[in-house]
Amino acid sequence: MNYEDILYDETDGVATITINRPDRYNAFRGQTCMELIDAFHRAGWNKDIGVIVFTGAGEKAFCTGGDQGAHEGQYDGRGLIGLPVEELQRLIREVPKPVIARVNGFAIGGGHVLHVICDLSIASETAIFGQVGPKVGSVDPGFGTAYLARVVGEKRAREIWYLCRKYSAQQALEWGLVNAVVPPEQLDEEVRKWCDEILEKSPTAISIAKRSFNADSDNIAGIGALGMQALSLYYDTDESKEGVNAFKEKRKPEFRKYYK
Repeated sequence: MNYEDILYDETDGVATITINRPDRYNAFRGQTCMELIDAFHRAGWNKDIGVIVFTGAGEKAFCTGGDQGAHEGQYDGRGLIGLPVEELQRLIREVPKPVIARVNGFAIGGGHVLHVICDLSIASETAIFGQVGPKVGSVDPGFGTAYLARVVGEKRAREIWYLCRKYSAQQALEWGLVNAVVPPEQLDEEVRKWCDEILEKSPTAISIAKRSFNADSDNIAGIGALGMQALSLYYDTDESKEGVNAFKEKRKPEFRKYYK
């Protein structure tokens, strides 16, 4: 596959996959997801690769979720909602290599979900975390909700989704959302340090450990599949469309006007 939306690099045992849409705050469209799926397959079963680093281009954003400019009731790709995001999420968990999220800026919405399901997250002090789904007529009814509760606890997870606040890197560290926070100029060095430590370990043992961790929460994929079916129907409602329209028009949405 020739990549248009992402960058792919392999250096000294580390594959780096970068969403390359900085002008859209690294929001993903259907094509982006397809390219990411291809890249994770490419790196995940390459025996020369021991760690995968997942990040976003530029300094402003890791990823801000689905591109609302490509969302007209459905997104612009394949899958239940026009985005094969379920497949991408499962793949990040299924590849037998640790995936490190290099969070260089906003990790919002679907981008927040992607960093949460990575094995490890290392963030810049300038990173910002949070959910926006209920503000724009959307939700992630699987790993974005149920698995998030495993990471930060039920009360925090519900706060993140119900209030749609933004949280600093330091708050994310205190809640267990990330593993480390460093100044932006030290981010690459810190990520490489963690990669090098992992590369010293037995790849088979690491793979077994990852699968063992995942086994306890793999049922969430089934929850997500059911939820995505409902989400596909929800996207066809005027209530959901109001969120998209309000976002594009830069105004406050009037959801209850369409809530029946």
